[in-house]
Amino acid sequence: MKKYILSLSLIAIFGIYVFYQRNGVNAPIATTDNSAPVATQNLPISGGRGNPNKGSGNGMMVGNGMGMGMSAFYRDGTYTGSVADAYFGNLQVSATISAGKISDVAFLQYPNDRGTSIEINTQAMPMLKSEAIQSQNADVNIVSGATQTSVAFKESLASALAQARN
Repeated sequence: MKKYILSLSLIAIFGIYVFYQRNGVNAPIATTDNSAPVATQNLPISGGRGNPNKGSGNGMMVGNGMGMGMSAFYRDGTYTGSVADAYFGNLQVSATISAGKISDVAFLQYPNDRGTSIEINTQAMPMLKSEAIQSQNADVNIVSGATQTSVAFKESLASALAQARN
């Protein structure tokens, strides 16, 4: 009888978990960098507060971008990268170039239809943006816990920077 109750309990818990994941129901997102969760698809993301090289409390770490090649100089303007598949949705960025250098990276599209995607991307996007501006290229480190977002970011940013090259 105990095995039967335990089995039913586990099946019920799994069913509830699947329901919440598919319907995008999520708990409030707690962030450690005092930034608000990103809720709309076309808002540029401002840089994260604090040190972007420190974890955000959930095991996400990113390198400092140093030693990744020479800085490239680009033509001034805003360049839109290609849409890249981030597995749970598409990701697209635009790069703003001022004085020949990357001055801003805005997220035009990113996976944000599930609670988990919102939580991961809210923390990863400022790190990726910060490292791209610091390194002045698309060769940024993968953010642990946001591998698909990181790979898609690199692809979209690389295509934007290819348009901006002299």
